[in-house]
Amino acid sequence: MSQNTILDKILIKGKIKLLTGLHIGASNDFAPIGAVDSIIVRNPIDKRPIIPGSTLKGKMRNLLAKANSSSPILDSLKKDSEEIKRLFGASSPEIIASRLQFCDSFLLEESVEELKDKTDLYLTEIKFENTINRTTAVANPRQLERVPMGAEFSFSLIYNLEDEVELYEDFENISKGLKLLHMDYIGGSGSRGYGKIQFYNFSVLPQNITNKSYEIDVNKLQQILEESEEYVLSL
Repeated sequence: MSQNTILDKILIKGKIKLLTGLHIGASNDFAPIGAVDSIIVRNPIDKRPIIPGSTLKGKMRNLLAKANSSSPILDSLKKDSEEIKRLFGASSPEIIASRLQFCDSFLLEESVEELKDKTDLYLTEIKFENTINRTTAVANPRQLERVPMGAEFSFSLIYNLEDEVELYEDFENISKGLKLLHMDYIGGSGSRGYGKIQFYNFSVLPQNITNKSYEIDVNKLQQILEESEEYVLSL
């Protein structure tokens, strides 16, 4: 595996606002009678809801691959375009290191204060869902845990600057991924209206940690990301 050197690391920061309730499930090996059937993933230390970086990375890559594919059926990861591979990484047919590192997103303190002592569970609500057997018409009710609409999370994404020429194309693809996410969903039950989100309040922060010389237009990079806000779903 050959690896490119880096000119710098660029920190992209922002916020994620939930436009509808969010359910990103966690395992629940023990479910006593009357308990919620499907719980959410939480930080094990403070028990606050989180959005795993893997959720954002996986959904963004999948949406970009679907949008960029010329085939009616999505190919395997190894058939992704070079632009996607260099952002998200690849292991076949050659190993390519990802230029993006997604961070877990944590519930903002303002949302913690707003939600605590007001929800069914700690910082979350219980949503009752139902499926009906078409043959017997018997209902199968269940309870899902959700982070309520309006809650806000941190958003942090680290970009490895390897090539000044490819930088702007990479940011255009990141912005395209954000646009697609705005018009889609994360987590479960998206076809039922869950998981609609909004990215906003972007900042682009070169870290200047390698002492290598390079020239980039930070304002242009920020404008590219801010263009994705025009695609926020109005509910």
